[in-house]
This record gives sequence, C-alpha cells and structure tokens, in this order.
Amino acid sequence: MIASRTLSKCDALKEKLAPTTKTIITTAKVDADCTEELIALIKQYQPDAVLNLALPYQDLTIMDACLACKVPYIDTANYEAENTDDPAWRAIYEKRCEELGFSAYFDYSWQWAYMDRFKEAGITGLLGTGFDPGVTSVFAAYAQKHYFDKIHTIDILDCNGDHGYPFATNFNPEINLREVSAPGSYWENGHWVEIPPMSIKREYNFDEVGEKDMYLLHHEEIEALAKNIPGVKRIRFFMTFGQSYLTHMKCLENVGLLSTTPITFNGQQIVPIQFLKELLPDPSTLGPRTVGKTNIGCIFTGIKDGKERSIYIYNVCDHQECYREVESQAISYTTGVPAMIGTMMVVNGLWNKPGVYTTDEFDPDPYMEALNKWGLPWKVVENPVLVD
Repeated sequence: MIASRTLSKCDALKEKLAPTTKTIITTAKVDADCTEELIALIKQYQPDAVLNLALPYQDLTIMDACLACKVPYIDTANYEAENTDDPAWRAIYEKRCEELGFSAYFDYSWQWAYMDRFKEAGITGLLGTGFDPGVTSVFAAYAQKHYFDKIHTIDILDCNGDHGYPFATNFNPEINLREVSAPGSYWENGHWVEIPPMSIKREYNFDEVGEKDMYLLHHEEIEALAKNIPGVKRIRFFMTFGQSYLTHMKCLENVGLLSTTPITFNGQQIVPIQFLKELLPDPSTLGPRTVGKTNIGCIFTGIKDGKERSIYIYNVCDHQECYREVESQAISYTTGVPAMIGTMMVVNGLWNKPGVYTTDEFDPDPYMEALNKWGLPWKVVENPVLVD
C-alpha cells in the first residue's frame, strides 16, 4: 500500500508501477501528522512493516502509530521539528545543545527515546536506511567486521552531479536548505566540535567524477557512529557544492528566506523557507536534466593485526542511467534502493531486534550483498588518498 495526504499522487504512482510488477498495489489517503488516522489505516491494512518516506517532521507520529499497532517501523532520516520556535521543543533543544555541543535541529535523541517502548512491544525500529545516513553506516559496520580490529577515523564523502539550474536542491528544498545552512560539526576525541557553516573546505578527486570542492557539514550518522563504533577518534562528513549553489544560498539566507519563523504577509502567516520551496524546481523534475555521477562512500583508517590500515568503501551511480531505469536522478535512486533493502531486511527477519536501531547495529553482510544485487554495487580500495 502507498499512502499519503494527497491521494492523487499515490494513484498516479500506482498507475505507473502496476504494469511493471505482479504486486497488487493499493492506495490510501492519510495525514501522517495524525496518529489516530495512521493507527486506523495500519489496523485496516495490517502491513508487515511501515516504511516512512514522509518528511522528518512526521517521524514521531508514525512511530507512535507503529507502537500502538505493534508493527515494525523503518525510515530514511531522523526526526526534526517543523516548528523550531515552539517553546516546549525549544527548551529541550537548547538543553541538548548545551550538553552535547552541536546545534543542528535534527538529532536521534527523540527517536532513541522509543527504545524501551519498542522492546516492550517486540518490534524493530530501523532508523535512517537511505544512503547517507544508511548505506554509509552499513559501510562502517562492514569495515569494522571485515577490515579492522579498531577504527580510528571515518570520513564520509558525498559527491553529487549537475542538474543545470543556477540553483536547485536534489531533494526536499526545505529539509536540504535547513541542513546545509546549519553550523557544521564533527566528532573528535570524545566530543563534538562545531564550526561556522561551510567554513571547512577540502578538494578531493572522486573516482569516475574528478576533482570537486567539498565542505564539512553536520550529518546524523556521525551521532550514531560515535556511539556505536568503539574507540573511534574522529568522524567527519563532507558534501560537494558548486560556487553557484553557495552564492545563491548565502543570498537567500541574508534576505531571510531560509528562516523557519512565520511572518505575516498580506494578512496571512507564511514560513519563508516553505515559500521558497514553492519557488524552486521540484526535485522530482530534475531527472531528465541531471548529468554526471554520484560518488558516496567512507574512508576509514585504523588498525588490523597490529598494523595501520586505510580503506575507502564507496558507490558510483550514474544519473542518466538511473533516469533510464526509473525516471529519477541518482539522488532519489540512492535513497530509494537502500530504503527498500532496509525494509526487506526487517520484513524477511534478517534484521529482527526489538528496539530502535540505526543500520550500523546489525549484521552488514546481507545488506551489502543486496546493494550489489539491486543496483548499487560498491568498491573497496586499499590505501586511498586521505582527507587532511
């Protein structure tokens, strides 16, 4: 079943997919902000699992519904509050900033708080099974299992292609711009180090792509890996951006269009960043014009059998090949395939552990095998060029 607030979108997707599969596809209208509606739909349909592909704002209401119905829960991104001016949320957020040392609006604490309730219900909650987070965390678990006795550093590198617009985002503009305009942060020697947005830049020569500028960002898998990889000394996340993107983003920020605080315009309240979202190209329309390749992976350093070792595990995905196969660009492809694989792991019982977990907390081998089978083959390179 495909369910959403806008039934016509579900029906259009069903019509498009029906000729390509023997699976019987049904659709339904549901408001993911309303736990009661979700519970009613889950009880009616009785799914083996719920895959949440809504915005991160809806993570908790969907988790609540899964708990009530004792159905496994899967998502691709951690919880983020839509209204960051809400006093109750703000108090908790500011306490977390002070205690942990990073100020991004998104973090895992809200979902990790469900651990005991999911254990008591006997259901699995799988958090963040996109590519990054998701596959990158599986890469870390795979490296830990097969290549290292101890991992010292992890650098996660995300390189994108070119959509040809002066300014556009590869996924939901509101979520993307909130993420990249936030202060950067990384984990080092047991604590967070926070820096001004886009203030650390590196150049890297990506396989099948070439040399690109990349910038250090805060990203959610750092938080989980710092907790789950014993003794890791440093974890960083870098993403590539062109100068046009950065210039436009800074201008939009300067004039207030990245703000999440509502303003009054012509007698009605609007949120500037949500208004901006309506002006930008819809990411779902970028497929035909996006060219080049993505290269996303992790560089690990550490110790194996008493000797220093470094490896790079990564995937390269071609935008136009993705479009020919599924009529989307590679950003959507590299998120959608891992979402399917994570769901398959849970539904088939390969990843079955009551509680709430990220992808690095399970056996990585079946997931890695599925990546090769379902269109995201990966490579392991020994002694790669390291990021300084």
